[in-house]
Order: sequence, then structure tokens, then C-alpha cells
Amino acid sequence: MTSATDSVALTPFPDHTQLPQSDGTFVKNFQEHPQSILLTDSIKPILQKRHPDGQYCIGQDCGIYWQITDPPEKGAEAPDWFYVPNVPPLLDGQTRRSYVLWREYIAPLIALEFVSGDGSEERDKTPWEGKFWIYEQVIHPAFYGIYEVNKASVEVYELIGGQYELLTANERGHYPIHPLGVELGIWQDSYQNMRLPWLRWWDLQGNLLLTGEERADLLAAQLRSLGVEPEA
Repeated sequence: MTSATDSVALTPFPDHTQLPQSDGTFVKNFQEHPQSILLTDSIKPILQKRHPDGQYCIGQDCGIYWQITDPPEKGAEAPDWFYVPNVPPLLDGQTRRSYVLWREYIAPLIALEFVSGDGSEERDKTPWEGKFWIYEQVIHPAFYGIYEVNKASVEVYELIGGQYELLTANERGHYPIHPLGVELGIWQDSYQNMRLPWLRWWDLQGNLLLTGEERADLLAAQLRSLGVEPEA
């Protein structure tokens, strides 16, 4: 009869329940968490249409494990926001603690980093150590974005022939992410009581993808224009 100890011994590669879900660092500033929510909330209708079966997941400052190290968290990168298509929202009935490549195999379609320093970490191409190199050579998100709120800018790279190529913005200053049917760019306005250059989505016709609250406010304004007072 196989004991629990034997089962562990026969499983050389840990899963998301056995790996740390955090490296112990703090979120860098008050803007990062709202920024992640803004991206997730506004793209949700697109993803629901793209995945009517609900088979996708979004990670927000969650680890993507790509190698086994000691300590374990050194073998992970933690994009501030990423999206993986065609995977179940829960894993074995549990909420993911992290995304483990050797358990799930499917690479993120897009990974976004929010720069808190000078951007050198996000652009580091040092083999086996640099964040840019690890995304390009190991994790393989089809698109990699580097967003710098202090510069009101975003760089978007596409993985072509195994290497990232910097994309050129279109006439609107946006970067098309064609597999999703959206564009990514900078929006200068107020969100959650902060007026900043936020990272946002548009459709391929240049229409801003609204959050649930923005859609509700727009509907309420349309009803008032028709002389109908919306319900509270």
C-alpha cells in the first residue's frame, strides 16, 4: 500500500498548492491594485464572448512558476496582470494560488508589468535572471507590455520567431492585440478618485471598453435623456 510519504516522493514537481503564493513583497504603490481591477473589469465582456464555456483565467500580481529553485519563489515571475486562454478558472476545484507552467503548459497570451522603478528590471535580458529574458525565452506570453505610469507610456512586444519585437503604435497611439480583438493604450482621466495616465483597453474601432460602473452610468444618463429616472 502506498503511503502519503511515498506519494510525495513519486511527485518530483510540486503543484500550486505546494508552492508559495507570494514572495513577501508589498504592492509597490496605491495605483497598482486599482489598475489591475480596471483592466480586468473592462475586458470581462470580451473574454466572456471569447470563452462562452468560461475556460480562461486572469492573474493579478500572481506567480508564474517556471523552474524549481530553493527558495521556491525564486523560480517564479509575478506579472502585475496576465491572461491565460483555454484553462479552467479553478484547478482541481480550487482557486489557483499561482500558475505553474509544468502543470498547465499553456502560456499566457499577454503579461503586463507595471514599472515601479526605472524600468531596467522589466527590460533586463540577462539569461536565466532577467525578467525580459525569462518572459521571452521561458514563459512565452505572446504579448508582453511594460507600463510606466510616471512616463504615461506603455511598450508592447509581440513574440515573433521566438523573440520579442517592439510594436509600433497605431494612429490612435494604441497597440492592437489582434487575438483578443482589442487595443491597449494610455487613458488620461480619473478612476477611483485618482487622475492618472491609466492603462486601458479599446476595441479595434477605437471605442473605449467600459467598466461595469461606467456602463451603468452611461445607461443611467441615456435613460435621463429620455426623461426616465433610473432605479436606485
